[in-house]
Amino acid sequence: MPQDNDVQAVQELNEACRLITEQLGRVIVGQQQVIEELLIAMFARGHCLLVGVPGLAKTLMIRTLADALALQFNRIQFTPDLMPADITGTEVIQEDKVSGTRGFKFLKGPIFANVLLADEINRTPPKTQSALLEAMQEYQITAGGSRHRLEEPFFVLATQNPIEHEGTYPLPEAQLDRFMFHIVVDYPNEEEECRIVRQTTADIETHIAPTLTGPQILSLQKIVRRVPVADHVIRYAVEIVRRTRAAAVDAPDFIRSYVQWGAGPRASQYLILGAKARAVLKGRFHATCEDVRAVACPVLRHRILTNFNAEAEGIKPDEIVRRLIACVKVGADGEASGALKRGIAN
Repeated sequence: MPQDNDVQAVQELNEACRLITEQLGRVIVGQQQVIEELLIAMFARGHCLLVGVPGLAKTLMIRTLADALALQFNRIQFTPDLMPADITGTEVIQEDKVSGTRGFKFLKGPIFANVLLADEINRTPPKTQSALLEAMQEYQITAGGSRHRLEEPFFVLATQNPIEHEGTYPLPEAQLDRFMFHIVVDYPNEEEECRIVRQTTADIETHIAPTLTGPQILSLQKIVRRVPVADHVIRYAVEIVRRTRAAAVDAPDFIRSYVQWGAGPRASQYLILGAKARAVLKGRFHATCEDVRAVACPVLRHRILTNFNAEAEGIKPDEIVRRLIACVKVGADGEASGALKRGIAN
């Protein structure tokens, strides 16, 4: 049973998410699913890749989120001529006016922020894209042989246009795996689009009130880590991930037909972390299989590499994830079904 202070902490996080969503709603029309997934990733200490056609307010959404969190925000517009030092920073020779001696001084790049918007991240070559790898995983960068810690909380929120391929550089699998969520930003419905047009073509100035500070966010992230998860929920998440691998003994036929490479253990970790964060956002202090199913698509859609058969038949990773969820059942005893359960039992 959760302690009284844990229950109070969950209520605080739930209220914080409500306030942030309310502030975002003053600028962003609709996109409730996207906002929820952004908040889940943030409180689970993960990074997000937002993919959608131009004009869907991806950049505005991230900027508004940073304003609502009272965090330092930097934006990098990724272009083909961008260099790694343009992101991480560089060393310059500086003269001491008192002693007259010269030495190297590190000038911090835009990556030294709490919220980093990597706009159109696939427009820069892999050499520059890789400048984010160490920061996203280790929360530090190495320059001139010295390590420089990044101030936490630290989130990389990258955007990508799915319809333009000329002059772009697809993210390597290792880079994609650093993102907790791959979030699809879709078109608004008719009523939402009317509200967008009405709101953006009028003389209305909206002010966003900061709701959370950096230390508060770090504290709330620790609450998410303390959320208990039953063994059968962990087995359920692991079984979903293991069945994405075509070489697995219990892989379904459609996985063998359509998947070239499946997800790794990091996907299992993110399924559980995402389930914990979602549970807290919903006001609960325990994660369920339903929470795992709710975050399965954003966690797995960029970790499943489809083959030519899937491309030819128009089978997308989301469809594969939905089929997986349908075939991995939870029994009446709360245990995950399939070969994984039998293997643990034996």
